[in-house]
Parts: sequence; C-alpha cells; structure tokens
Amino acid sequence: MIVGQTRMNSAVRLSVEEAQRAQTLRDLPRNYAANLAHGMLGVTGFRLLNAPTFVPAYIYLLSGSKIAVGLALSAQFAGMAMSSICAATLIEHRRRVMPVVYTVGWLMRLQVLGLALSGYLLGGPWALAAACVFLGLFGIFDGMASVTFSFLMSKVIPASSRGRLTGVRNFLGGLTASGVAYLGGKYLVEANALGNGYASTFLLAFILTSIGITALRFVREPDSLTVRSRSSVWRRLREVPALLRTHPHYTRFFLARALAALGTTALPFYAIHTQSFISLSGATLGTLSLAFLLAQTVSNLAWGAIADRQGYRLVFILSIALWTAATIMLLLSGSLHLFLLAFCGLGAGFGGYQVAAQNFVLEFGSHHDRPMLIAVSDTASHLMMAIGPLAGGILAQGAGLHSVFLLAIVVKTASVLAVLRVEEPRGSQPHF
Repeated sequence: MIVGQTRMNSAVRLSVEEAQRAQTLRDLPRNYAANLAHGMLGVTGFRLLNAPTFVPAYIYLLSGSKIAVGLALSAQFAGMAMSSICAATLIEHRRRVMPVVYTVGWLMRLQVLGLALSGYLLGGPWALAAACVFLGLFGIFDGMASVTFSFLMSKVIPASSRGRLTGVRNFLGGLTASGVAYLGGKYLVEANALGNGYASTFLLAFILTSIGITALRFVREPDSLTVRSRSSVWRRLREVPALLRTHPHYTRFFLARALAALGTTALPFYAIHTQSFISLSGATLGTLSLAFLLAQTVSNLAWGAIADRQGYRLVFILSIALWTAATIMLLLSGSLHLFLLAFCGLGAGFGGYQVAAQNFVLEFGSHHDRPMLIAVSDTASHLMMAIGPLAGGILAQGAGLHSVFLLAIVVKTASVLAVLRVEEPRGSQPHF
C-alpha cells in the first residue's frame, strides 16, 4: 500500500511537486559539487580495490590457485547480491535516505581497512581467509550502498544531468585512480612498502575513500512525496514477480544486465592471463592498471555525453560491444604493447557498462517503486558476478583461461541482443 499525501487534492499536490522540483533545481549546483567531490575520492579508492589487477594478484600470491581467486571475488559479489533487496526495504518507507547512505558508506570503508590490516598482521592461509571474509563483508555493504546511493541520486539529480555528472565524476576519480594505481604498483607493491605492498595499497584506498565520504554531508535531500509502508524483506520478495510483469521493458533490461554481469567471469583473470606471455612484476601490474583505469576514466566523459543526448540504452549497447571486442583482442595478444591496448578497450567498455547499468535503471517505474527496481536489478547482476568468478576459476583450472574468455564473449553478445528489445524510456515518458 502506498502511503502519501492521500488527502491532498490534485491541484495542491501538483503545486507541491512543482515546488519540490524548483527546490531540487536550486540545490542542484550544491548537490552536483558534493557528488563530484565524493565521487572523485570514492571512485579513486574503490577502483584500486575493484580493478582486475591488485586484488586478484594478491589472492593469487597468497594461494597460487585460480579457484581461490574466483572464490574470493565470488564472496564479494555474493555479499552484494544478498544485501540489495534488504537495502530497498530499509529506505522505501523513509522520507529521507541520506542517514542510511552515510552509515552504509562508512561500513564499506571499514572492510577495506580490515583487508589492509589483515595483510599486515596475518600470513598464509589466515591472510587468505581474512581477505575472503573482508571482501564478503565489503560486498554486503557495497550492495546496500549501490541501492541507497542510486536512489538518492534519482532524488537530487535530474535525469538529463546524470550522464554528465557520472561521466565527470568518474573522469576525475578515474584520473586520480590511474595515477595512484601506477604509483601503487611501482612504489608500494614493487617496493613491498611497510612490509606488504598490497596491504599498503588497500590502506591508501581506505584513506582516499574516507576523505571522499565527508563530502556527502553537503547534500541537500528533499523529502519524498510518496513512500511505501514499511514491509519485511520476505513480503517484498514475494511481490517481485508482479513487479516484473508490470514493467516489461525493465524486465528485459534486468535480463540484459544479468547476462552482461555474467561476462565479468573473466574479469579477475585478465592480469593472470598475461603471466603466460610477460613477467607480471609490480611495475607491470601498475602499468596494466593504469591502462585499464585511464581508459575507463577518459571514456566516461564520452559515455556521459552520449547518455544525456541519446539515453543509456545506446551506452549499454556500445560499451558491451567494445568490452567484447577487447576480450577477443586479449585472447589474441602476446606482447606488453598489445596487452596494454586490450586493457584500454576492457577499461573503456567495462566503464561504459557500469555507467549504463547504474543509471538506466533509474528511468524505469514510479518514484515509490524505484528502490525495489534498483535492488532487484542489482541482486541479479551481483548474483551473476558472484557465480561468474567462481565458475571461471573452476573452468580455468580444468580447461584453461581461453575457455573463460570465450564464455564471457558469448554471454556479453547475448546481453546486447537482449537489450535491443528494450525501448528507450525517454521516448515514452518524461523523466526528471
């Protein structure tokens, strides 16, 4: 049942909506700046953690097993899948969600600190077990943050401005992350800084993201005019099939995003694949990270501009196509220069997919349904990203890395075919 201003006549309600829209536009410069500041440092730190280089290489160093690499990454994404719908039930009855966003953001960052400290204090199997635990907990809070922050974004940033904001935010954050990744590989990992170069890199990620979250204090969030009554997670789960039937184009997007997410099966093994052809030193790791993150960074400006002018559907199609082509190139490469070019394509394609996946969902459904639409989409995506690395590790161990990359190519191609059946939402209804 929807709880809103039920006694308000339509004229008064329209007036309230117009007043809120005017207030949102007045606060837009402040909210835009706060999101940029938060994004620049937050993106920097979390990209160091999520790049397909440092964490996979660290887990592989501790274990020597491709299955262990897949298991550790699966723990992270399994946590994200488990928490997304819980996050929706935490916020869909609230007029304001900023307190939840801030709390969950700090809990995420504490797991990064735990990952760093476990690297310094533990060794061997204990360090590996701790890394899996902290990555799993990081995933739980990351899944909650994805839903809560996306919903906050839909409230404070108009749809016509989200592409540019996401592009510029990711550009600034990615530019910083690219430099930090290169320096981290060369001067932290290569030099084994503070006794553990990987732990030092994770500690740096914690510091940067902790500074960034303070910028969210400056966000001005309007009250939601309509909210849902408070409900249990189980009850909301039972309502998901009806929600999907009500929004057929969202359901097709949901399927396309899930297939694309399964394409991340190969993500943890990009850097490990290069070891068969080149020496994967700290400096090389930093250089590959730089290529991936810098391409992801620069391309975000283009993806954001395309999104604001043509919509996220086109961004989704183009980015998945580029990501697929770069995966094919990685398979065919054998030298550092070709690997660098492939990593550039992988970074640009994956970056565009992230921009589209996170923002396209905000344009489906009504305001009070949006937290659950975000959560359902995130859950499916994260579940595929949990299954993918583990399945990829098992497949790599038994049939080789080539089979992992071929599987990724197939599912990403299927994702493009699925999204071709999704109508562009901006062509059928107005979005603010």
